[in-house]
Amino acid sequence: MSCGELRPLVAWAVVAAAGCGAGTQPQEVVRFWGLGREGEVVEELLDPFRAEHPELAIEVQQIPFTAAHEKLLTALIGGAAPDLAQVGNTWIPEFVVLDAVEALDDRLGQSSVIARDDYFAGVWETNVVDGRLYGVPWYVDTRIVFYRTDLLGAAGCEPFPRTWQSWLECMRRVVALPGGERFAILLPTDEWAQPVVFGMQQGATLLTGDGSRAAFSSPEFARAFDFYIQIFDEHLAPVLSTSQIGNVYQQFAEGRFAMYITGPWNLGEFRRRLPPSALAVWGTAPLPAPDDDWPGASLAGGASLVVFKSSERKQAAWQVVEYLSRPEVQLEFYRLSGDLPARVTAWEDPALADDPQAAAFFTQLGKVRPVPRVAEWEQIATRLFERAEEAIQGVATNQQVLAGLDRDVDRFLAKRRWVRRRAEGSGS
Repeated sequence: MSCGELRPLVAWAVVAAAGCGAGTQPQEVVRFWGLGREGEVVEELLDPFRAEHPELAIEVQQIPFTAAHEKLLTALIGGAAPDLAQVGNTWIPEFVVLDAVEALDDRLGQSSVIARDDYFAGVWETNVVDGRLYGVPWYVDTRIVFYRTDLLGAAGCEPFPRTWQSWLECMRRVVALPGGERFAILLPTDEWAQPVVFGMQQGATLLTGDGSRAAFSSPEFARAFDFYIQIFDEHLAPVLSTSQIGNVYQQFAEGRFAMYITGPWNLGEFRRRLPPSALAVWGTAPLPAPDDDWPGASLAGGASLVVFKSSERKQAAWQVVEYLSRPEVQLEFYRLSGDLPARVTAWEDPALADDPQAAAFFTQLGKVRPVPRVAEWEQIATRLFERAEEAIQGVATNQQVLAGLDRDVDRFLAKRRWVRRRAEGSGS
């Protein structure tokens, strides 16, 4: 058959194909922004949802964590926000202040999938601002202790200490062990989580009840800060920032330090990076408490799913949130990413229930607290570790550091006080 004879047949085929597709319903496009590794994993995780909902097209954009906050704010200003996104729990108050995210209380009340009682209470609270729900926890994060079981055993610290006093005594015995110079614990000086956790364990609120002023000089936080600085004063922890530490996994394997307060991302990292000899002597434990009320409180962290107010596809976006919240999907998410499930029932699966190193996280997640739910928290947290280093380095007393921190934070919160005064003056 010649090319000339083929042309009419090809033209007919194109017309026929167009006619066959003429009755196909257009898909509703839902844009989802995922952050970091999760943004890659969710693409695979959504395949069954796409099969369930052929009328929806889910477009996933993966955003690097380091650029995510700025990119989301830029998108909001430019009217280009996605329909839904993964956001860090501590960002939610800021997006609420910007009137950027949808309150989800009504949708939650009608949902047959999302059950509030099946979430860790402290993590759920990170999504509640002024009594309204603005996000659904997707995965959870908190801080516990990773430790060398052999070194603590040699120091007579078994079982793992449950009170601050016994923990401090254990640290001293670890440092006194023969076999070369080592530190008891690694507390990077450019991390704010540790002093905040110790403050929470003492009942410190960090800010006043209305969130308009700092409360770091309170007796509760002062006691916690004294404990934190004492660890450095006794040379139980090295005075090093994260960038100065080098390879934390190698140093842990070499026994340069015996304990490390860190989060669930390091479950996978330790298993991948530690040599077999160190894997055999690595354990985890919930945080000790100032008194006998074990475990001590820790941070309620992780990431949540939010629906943006500007979305014209809120119902479709909510369907995605519900799907990603199913316990079985949460479990598959854990298998793909290593992120701990937000749904309590997902922890009944043997993949987690039979994992002794994950068990400490489950115990700790039963006692977590949210950081103050104010838009300025990221700024406050950064200033906290900057000020704390003055005490660690011995250039200021603990009291001077906390007084200075209060002054700094009060400046950060000045606009919040101004808005509150305006609202009270208008009677609204």
